[in-house]
Amino acid sequence: MATFVDRVTLHVSAGKGGNGCVSVRREKFKPLAGPDGGNGGNGGDIVLEADPQVTTLLTYHRSPHRTSENGGFGMGDLRHGAAGEELVLPVPVGTVVKDADGETLVDMTEPETRFVIARGGYGGLGNAALASTKRKAPGFALLGTPGQSGDITLELKTIADVAFVGYPSAGKSSLIAAISAAKPKIADYPFTTLHPNLGVVQAGQHRYTVADVPGLIEGASAGRGLGLEFLRHVERCAALLHVIDCATLEPGRDPVSDLEVIESELAAYPVPDGQVPLLERPRLVALNKIDVPEARELAEFVRPDLEARGYRVFEISTASHEGLKALTYALGEVVHEHREAVRELEEHAPRIVMTPKPVNRKPFDIVVEGGTYGNVYRILGEKPERWVQQTDFTNDEAVGYLADRIAKIGIEDALFAAGAVAGSAVVIGPGKGVVFDWEPTLTSTAELMTSPRGTDARFDQNVRPTRGQRRDAYYDRMDAKTAAREELESEREAGLWSEDEPER
Repeated sequence: MATFVDRVTLHVSAGKGGNGCVSVRREKFKPLAGPDGGNGGNGGDIVLEADPQVTTLLTYHRSPHRTSENGGFGMGDLRHGAAGEELVLPVPVGTVVKDADGETLVDMTEPETRFVIARGGYGGLGNAALASTKRKAPGFALLGTPGQSGDITLELKTIADVAFVGYPSAGKSSLIAAISAAKPKIADYPFTTLHPNLGVVQAGQHRYTVADVPGLIEGASAGRGLGLEFLRHVERCAALLHVIDCATLEPGRDPVSDLEVIESELAAYPVPDGQVPLLERPRLVALNKIDVPEARELAEFVRPDLEARGYRVFEISTASHEGLKALTYALGEVVHEHREAVRELEEHAPRIVMTPKPVNRKPFDIVVEGGTYGNVYRILGEKPERWVQQTDFTNDEAVGYLADRIAKIGIEDALFAAGAVAGSAVVIGPGKGVVFDWEPTLTSTAELMTSPRGTDARFDQNVRPTRGQRRDAYYDRMDAKTAAREELESEREAGLWSEDEPER
C-alpha cells in the first residue's frame, strides 16, 4: 500500500448558501405587523493551509472528494441562518496548486500559507431585508446560491537545501541515514527508495535540509524508471550532490560515465520559469563506498579528472563514515552562501509599487449568438447570474423583483443597443442558463403594486376595463335592449303575433 503520494487530483464542492425566509410577524391586535423573515447563512469555504507537520498527500489520495458545510436557512422572528463552517485542508509546505487546465494558482512555499480554493455560496435575504418604503411586505425571499465546485491538482515539490542524485543503489539513502537522524529504507537492490526522504544535518554552525531523491537512470527525463516522477523534488534545492558508486560490478559503468549520464538527464529536465536551471546550480561529487579496496583505488584514479572539470570531489564511505564530516561542512558552506545571496538580493530588490488597475464598472456583457430562429442574446456577468440563482421562479413577485434589478443596471438599454426586439430570446448565464422571451415593457412598478403578497400585477393576463370602457359597455347594452323592444312592438302592430293569442 502506498505511503507517500506527491500528486493527487482533489474534487472540491463548497457549501451552498441557505435560503431566506418569508414570514410575517403576528402579535395581539396586530395580525399583520410586518415582515420578519431572517436571512440564510453563507456556505462554508474550502481552504488549503500549508502545514509543516504534513509530509505527504496520501490523505487526499484515499479521500479525494471534499465538501464543506451548507449555510442554515433563515427563520421567522428575524432569526438568521448559521454560516457553514469552513473546511481547512492541511497540505505539505511546497505544494503547488493547479486548476483543471494546468494553470498554477498558488505555490505554497511558506508555512501557514492559506488559499481559498472554493468559496461558499451566498445566503439569500429574507423578506425583512427586502422590505422598503415601496415594497412594505414582500411575499418572497431570495434563495441561497450554490458554492464553487471543480477539480484541482495538488503537486508536492520537496523543499530542501541539497538534493542527492545518482544511480539506483549508489548509497544515497545510506548517506542521508549516516549524516542525519532520518531512517530511510535501505536494501541491496535497485529502486529501494520509492519516495523522497528528508533529513536535517547539523554541521558546525550550519543547519540545513537534505533530500534523497529516488535513483535516476539513462532516459529518466523521458519517462524511464522512477526519475521522471520525482525530478520535480530537485527543483527547489540550492545545490546538488552527485552520489557515485565506485564499487559497482555492472559492466560498462564507471564513475565518469555515471556522472555524465546523470548530468544529461538533469539538463533535459525543464524547470519552471524564473528558476535557475539544474546544471547552473552548485554541484558536488561524492565518490562512495571507498571502504572497498578496489573502490578506493578507482576513486583516487578518477578524482583528478573530475576536479579538472570543476567539481568539488569528496571520497566517502557511508559504512565507515570516512570523509562524511568534510562533506557535511562543505555542503553547509554552499547552503550558507546561497542563503546570503538570496538575502542580499531581497534587500536590494527594487521596491514594488502596487498600482490599482481601473475596475471595469460594467457589471455585465451581452453576446449575440446566432440561432435557428434568430439571434440569441446572452447576458454574462457576476451580478445577473447570481440574481438568477437567487430567484424563486414559482413566485411571480420574486420574478418581478428580478425584472426590477435587471432594469436598474441598464440591461434593457443594452439589449436595445444590441438589436434585440420584443420577443427576442435572451439567456442569462453560460451554457443552458435561464432562457426567456424578452418583453421590454416589463418595467418597475413596485410603488404601484396593490396585488396580494407573492403575486405581481405585471404578470396578470386579466385586463381590468377602465371606467369609460365600462360606461360605454353599459350604454351599448341599453341601446341593444331598446332596439329589441322596438322590433317586438313593430311585429305586434303588424299582426305577426298578439298578446291574447291562446297557448298551443
